[in-house]
Amino acid sequence: MGTGKKKEYMELDGGTVLSASLKKFLRTDFYFEKTLVVTPKGQEEPALDAIKCDEEATSLLQRTRLEFVAGGATRQASVFNALTFLHEKNLQLENSIVLIHDAARPFVSQEVIRDTIETAAKYGAAVPAIPPVDTQKEMDADGTIKRHLVRSQLCAVQTPQAFLLEPLFLCHKDAAGMGKEYTDDSEIWDAFPAHTGGKKIRVCKGDAANKKITFLQDIETKSQENKYMIRIGFGTDLHRLVKGRSFFLGGVQIPCELGEEAHSDGDVLLHAITDALLGAAAMGDIGSYFPPEDAKWKDADSKMLLATVWKDIREQGWSLNNLDCVVETEKPKFLPWREKVIESIAAILGVESSRVFVKAKTNEKLDSVGQCQAIKAYSTCLLYKE
Repeated sequence: MGTGKKKEYMELDGGTVLSASLKKFLRTDFYFEKTLVVTPKGQEEPALDAIKCDEEATSLLQRTRLEFVAGGATRQASVFNALTFLHEKNLQLENSIVLIHDAARPFVSQEVIRDTIETAAKYGAAVPAIPPVDTQKEMDADGTIKRHLVRSQLCAVQTPQAFLLEPLFLCHKDAAGMGKEYTDDSEIWDAFPAHTGGKKIRVCKGDAANKKITFLQDIETKSQENKYMIRIGFGTDLHRLVKGRSFFLGGVQIPCELGEEAHSDGDVLLHAITDALLGAAAMGDIGSYFPPEDAKWKDADSKMLLATVWKDIREQGWSLNNLDCVVETEKPKFLPWREKVIESIAAILGVESSRVFVKAKTNEKLDSVGQCQAIKAYSTCLLYKE
């Protein structure tokens, strides 16, 4: 990684790579009787610090018994040390399942964890895997292609790998005396069928996002992805059209023989936008902000209502990425007023007009809108904040 720090202790998602991996398992509906973190000898305290710096991980530890085990010179030796620890704790129950996971895979999904456990419970051993993207070849030591492999018959194995605990311990015990280095636990399981009863390892669906952190950019890319929180909002409003009222749309008064009947000035477009923004920010709706039964909002200027709401939303750290709106109206014709309406909305929100778009549709003389009895507006928005 080039940082002088173990990658498992590097910062990620408000904690560390290690705490992020641990949280993925403890968030599931499964009960883990014991959770072992295998570390280099003498690294127990830094590992604990890397977990407890994460508030959520610390809270989730109440769902398990956490212990640290000193690892060995190889991954295989480290896993065997952990299995031996469990064996000596008399946890080799006949139907117990053990999951082995790389702490450097913090992006594993709940679905992968669940499917691996359930598959192992049914068949005795399971590994998640994904199909290889590139065509695979087997080559000689001198770099020439020896065999052309059939890609449809291949898979790239991930973790967690799940096994019946007691058979896996016995396989690892025998493997430790063989003087051979096995690439992963599934290879060890298959090497000693006398202990596994001949149970074959089942492959369940993996996830391309379940990557093992290997290079610094693996963390930097994920951190960049998580830089912003993004929310989508949706709002709609409908008002009856009547004589004797002014017609407002997007904060612009447009000449028309009919106007919106409403407690406020009846600007359906600004009302839909207000609800979309409040919904995205999870801050209520226009009715809770400005109750229609309150006389002080009688004939209120919808531009002021939207500006008030947007000020509160901005104070919560939200910014507008874009706003898209549709107005359903038979008349007046909207196109001549579109640019003015867009500029009006952008000015209220204090954003560039390129972030706002409004289009209009007629209802082909159908329903109340088509009969010029009502006007309706829809709005969607995308908000973001760090």
